[in-house]
Amino acid sequence: MSQTTIDIQSYKDTYHKLKSATEGLTEDQLKWKAAPDKWSVTEVLSHLTDHSIVFSFRIRKLISEEAVQLPPFQQDPWVSESKANEGSANDILDVFGVLLTYNSLLFDRLPAEAWSKTGINIKGETVTLLQSFQSFIKHVDTHLLQIDRIKNAYQ
Repeated sequence: MSQTTIDIQSYKDTYHKLKSATEGLTEDQLKWKAAPDKWSVTEVLSHLTDHSIVFSFRIRKLISEEAVQLPPFQQDPWVSESKANEGSANDILDVFGVLLTYNSLLFDRLPAEAWSKTGINIKGETVTLLQSFQSFIKHVDTHLLQIDRIKNAYQ
């Protein structure tokens, strides 16, 4: 079930999509916020990198433990308290790419049955590794749309 059924490339492509979405943006465009309670492009990238860190941890819990409770995280405080908008969008994106590479190497080694391992999410739902993997990709796609909205709203 590994590479023939699981599209690892779509996971790897999330980095390239983010890189393309942010290519050519000025520092002002990357840091601009439509309102104080809205995220900048840099903050969106930071959130996705934070999410990748959490996803990396969840993957390892799913494949190695029984009766897994998947840990949640508070996205807004993670972004604001880490002063994400003061960071470099390129550096943040580089970390995102490294995490993708590291997880992809693990995915390539997983036996087919690992993709069916389950855990319980914060909503109390049972989810498989495969569902979590697919959700990660959709999550990035959702934030790519957010980046487009931010770019279009930039004044």
